[in-house]
Amino acid sequence: MTRRTLVLGGARSGKSAHAEGLVTDDVVTYVATARRYPDDADWELRIAQHVARRPTTWHTVEAPAPGDLPALLTATAETDPPILVDDLATWLAGALDDAGAWEGHGTGEVERHCTALVDAVSQTRTRLVVVSAEVGLGVVPGTHSGRLFRDHLGSLNARLAEVCDEVLLVVAGIPLRLREAGGSR
Repeated sequence: MTRRTLVLGGARSGKSAHAEGLVTDDVVTYVATARRYPDDADWELRIAQHVARRPTTWHTVEAPAPGDLPALLTATAETDPPILVDDLATWLAGALDDAGAWEGHGTGEVERHCTALVDAVSQTRTRLVVVSAEVGLGVVPGTHSGRLFRDHLGSLNARLAEVCDEVLLVVAGIPLRLREAGGSR
C-alpha cells in the first residue's frame, strides 16, 4: 500500500480534487493550510468551494502554524485516519509571513520549518497525501519575493519527493505518475 503520496500541479490543474479522490476512507483528517482573509471575498469563495467538495465525515484542521504541521504528522499511528494536506504553497507562504522573510530575512527559520516538515512526512505512520504547487515550469519571477518563494517551494517539493512513495503531477486534470509506489527513488 502506498503510504505517502505527493501530488504536484499548477494553479487550477485539478491537483486538489485528484488528491481528494486518492483517499477513499469515510474519515479523513484534512489539513487546510490556507489562512483566511475575510476582506478577500475571492479567497473566501475559493476556500468555500474546497469545503463544499469534502465529505461531512472528514475532520478539518485549519491553517496550522508552520511548526504545528510537522507535529501533527509525527503524532500519527498506523491506525489513524488518512491525512490530506492541501497545500504546501499556502503553508510556505504562511511560514514566510511569520518569519518576516519576504525581503530575505528570517529564511533560516523557514528552512528549519521545511526540514521539520520533510522529516515529519518521512516519519508519518498513517496514509498521507500532500498537495503542492509545481513552480518549476513557469517563468523566472520578476521580484525578489517571487524568486524566494519559487526557490523555497521548489526545494521543498524535491525534498518531499525523495521521501514519498508515490509522486504525481496533475496537468489539465490528468494525473501523470512520476514515481509509483514501490518504485525506485
